[in-house]
Amino acid sequence: MASKRATATAAALRLTPQSSPRAAASYLRTTPPSLSPHRRISAYGYEQAKALTFSKYGEPADVLSLHTHSISPAHSHNLTLRFLAAPINPADINQIQGVYPSKPAFTTALGTATPIAVAGNEGVAEVISLGSSVKGLAKGDWVMMKAPGFGTWRTHAQTTPEHVTRLEDRRGISAITAATVSVNPCTAYRMLRDFAAMRPGDWFVQNGANGGVGRAAIQLARIWGFRSLNVVRGRAEGTDELARELRGLGADVVVTDAELQAPEFRERVKEWTAGGREPVKLALNCVGGKPATAMAKVLAPGGHFVTYGAMSKQPLTLPASLLIFKDVHFHGFWVSKWAEREPDEKKRTVEHVLELVRKGEFKDVPVEELLWEWETKEGELIGAVKGTLEGFRKGKGVFVFGRT
Repeated sequence: MASKRATATAAALRLTPQSSPRAAASYLRTTPPSLSPHRRISAYGYEQAKALTFSKYGEPADVLSLHTHSISPAHSHNLTLRFLAAPINPADINQIQGVYPSKPAFTTALGTATPIAVAGNEGVAEVISLGSSVKGLAKGDWVMMKAPGFGTWRTHAQTTPEHVTRLEDRRGISAITAATVSVNPCTAYRMLRDFAAMRPGDWFVQNGANGGVGRAAIQLARIWGFRSLNVVRGRAEGTDELARELRGLGADVVVTDAELQAPEFRERVKEWTAGGREPVKLALNCVGGKPATAMAKVLAPGGHFVTYGAMSKQPLTLPASLLIFKDVHFHGFWVSKWAEREPDEKKRTVEHVLELVRKGEFKDVPVEELLWEWETKEGELIGAVKGTLEGFRKGKGVFVFGRT
């Protein structure tokens, strides 16, 4: 038995690049599911799994730990998943801190005496086994989570079909694309479509323009013929380079939050919008505080201001004149609640974005690939999460699962 296991392990290792973490991540994106990394299965058929978990709310560095457990063979309506990629979103951090509206499920089902929750809300996984009663899914399918709180920062999971959505057509779609399509691109898509009667040539303004939602909004606006005024956070260096990058995606104007709050800014907006004859109909806010108030003042009468985040953790203060004299409409948007209410439309939105990716019309947000293999240490994984809270990253942090 030991000899057979050694032979199987050696065969699996020959299929997986060993030269570098990036090579392994590239392998994962291009290798078919049938050549997935070596599985760790006990003598009784139990899948071995690891997960980043927490038993109480708090800062990620203080409460997260790497938990190892076993998953029983899939039977009846159960299916076993192996995760391929899972991003680290600000909402994930907020959920760990206990300040996010969607709460994770704390459970002892992973073999602990104290209930724990698995962190992470978004990701893509491969079906590696399923029970005889499962319909509509097959081994090798890629699936995404239907709702937040599933727990995606783990190597494997067992669930039932109603908690996942099958990726119907994954031609030309990488694991990273599939893992990051359901939140940020969908948020941008619905905000551009559902609040203001935007027509080709119309303007919208947004802050956080270099984030995942902001970049998606820029690209969708370019495709649909909308024009965008984009606000980014000022930085000591690299602002000009960032502006060029966003303009390359289709941004019409890129300014810093300091420029936005300058007294002369509204006069500059008139210059960009043909003396104000081209109205700014829509504003997308993920920051809050004084910069968001300044952005609201740019809107044309009857405009719509949509808040989907509050990164500054500062309240949104609104002059009464915007409501009384300009009749500006203020809304909130949470894509998870929308998806719960409109599951079919969520599926169509995802499929449309993926089709734009296949056509080369929509690009993924820049990512920093964080390789997670069976031997990856707890400190490395928690450090990757902690890094999301600090400074300017090279891109969105995404766990990419290699040999697990």
